[in-house]
Amino acid sequence: MSDNYRVLRALRLYLVLDPGLCGGSEGLVRTAQAAAAAGVTAVQLRAPNWKKRLYAECGRELLKVLAPYDVPLFINDHADVAVAIGAHGVHVGQSDLSPEDCHRLMTPDMMLGLSVSNVSECLGVDPALVDYIGIGPYRATPTKKDAAAEIGLSGLTDIVSRAPCPSVAIGGIKAADVGSVMQSGVDGVAVVSAICGTPDIPASVKALLDAMPS
Repeated sequence: MSDNYRVLRALRLYLVLDPGLCGGSEGLVRTAQAAAAAGVTAVQLRAPNWKKRLYAECGRELLKVLAPYDVPLFINDHADVAVAIGAHGVHVGQSDLSPEDCHRLMTPDMMLGLSVSNVSECLGVDPALVDYIGIGPYRATPTKKDAAAEIGLSGLTDIVSRAPCPSVAIGGIKAADVGSVMQSGVDGVAVVSAICGTPDIPASVKALLDAMPS
């Protein structure tokens, strides 16, 4: 388990990189650097169609550009890649490697996130293993083809009220949604297309941050 303050700090505005929207690995690195400079608080590399070597190569470049901003890097699904490159954390879904097995690979200082989409999955979370949960999808989104049905604000609020650890909302969230999403009690928002592929990344980040409650 990681320091709670460190986890909460990371969750405020959490960018999930999409290679399709960003234009491949070089675009991912450029996007992450610009977003970190503008105030994003965590970055996750999620590229489900990539082989592990490309994950590792891109992950190492991301770590270099994020380091000056003290922004942690999470690797989606591949705990072995995260450990190999010295990433700060791993994020897994319900059908990925279990939190127990992730911890067999991870170093003690690494953070672990787990996706949940309903109350049952939330109640199954072991806070001794999981540092935060990603709750969603808030609304349907084309950036994750295998996502569960959208849960909306009422579903999000219901799950947050039972969360045993910090939480971040994800799924089609735009700047206009941030105020109401944060009222659910989540500790932050995770976005993909609200930043990835936008023409002005600093402006996109600023719009999201400006919508956050002070």
